[in-house]
Amino acid sequence: MCTTQPSAFKPHRFPPDAIRNRAGENTETFVRLPAGMVETAVVQQIRTLLLTPEVTARAIEAAQRECPEIEQPDVVAALTGFDALWESLFPAEQARIARLLVERVTVGSDGMAVDLRTEGLGSVVRAMVTPRREMAA
Repeated sequence: MCTTQPSAFKPHRFPPDAIRNRAGENTETFVRLPAGMVETAVVQQIRTLLLTPEVTARAIEAAQRECPEIEQPDVVAALTGFDALWESLFPAEQARIARLLVERVTVGSDGMAVDLRTEGLGSVVRAMVTPRREMAA
């Protein structure tokens, strides 16, 4: 019995229950969206959200709650470098970070909303700051 997966198999970063497609829901025009397209849009949204002052402030607070010696400039530098970090990660690592950061994705006819997990911010930022500190030492 063969248990291998097809070569086109790609694990998705977000569990199905985290993505809500509200566009045309309960109508004949309901359309299923390709997971890859949603994932690409969500990652872009994460990148944008991580640079907003509100999320930066929450990330600083969450990171300092988990590790009081983390300083504000370290958190800002880590968030600014998120794009480069994301591109260097393996898909499994990207999936882990996405699950830590994203609580829910809602897709509607008026666009997409990404709800971040505040508690996940501290873990992700702490993981991003620690290697920078070790390199600087």
